[in-house]
Amino acid sequence: MSERIGLFGGTFDPPHLAHLIMAEEAKNALNLDEVWFIPVHTPPHKQRENMISGEERLMLVEAAIEDNAGFRTSSVEIERGGPSYTIDTVRYFKEQAPGTEFFFLVGGDMADQMDKWKDIEKLRRLVEFIFVNRPGYNGHKPSWLTQVEAPTMHVSSSMIRRRLRDGETVRYIVPGNVLKEIERKKLYGQK
Repeated sequence: MSERIGLFGGTFDPPHLAHLIMAEEAKNALNLDEVWFIPVHTPPHKQRENMISGEERLMLVEAAIEDNAGFRTSSVEIERGGPSYTIDTVRYFKEQAPGTEFFFLVGGDMADQMDKWKDIEKLRRLVEFIFVNRPGYNGHKPSWLTQVEAPTMHVSSSMIRRRLRDGETVRYIVPGNVLKEIERKKLYGQK
């Protein structure tokens, strides 16, 4: 029997509880063996200054998932460098594990941008896309996305960065291990 693996790409700047809920709900709903978190090197659709390094974001994701045996990280996009295109990543994993069935998780914030993704028609033939809704998303969702219902949280990485920059708490919004690493490394303007 082939493995069923969920691929979850993103900036994860920083990873938060909504990311973990989304991955866990997709894993359970689709009977996935694992979900692999893949921090991007350079997001092609989100240009932003002051993003922490790929290595730092990977370290935060590793801290976030360390107590879940069904979650793993992959540094493939960070190691590749340059813009992180999903088509390249999916092709890489399909070459590395040809018998594996891959699913790609997307949140509501990405669903209405998918027509802009590089080689989206080719990509759709390589992987099944799984849509997990996010609060505040009311945009267009392509009909070919498989939807998974999940509890929702009104939380985003940009909100967390703002709160950290303003000296506000993010306790219970990011996993405790992530907060410890943010404080230890003085990330996001921590003093």
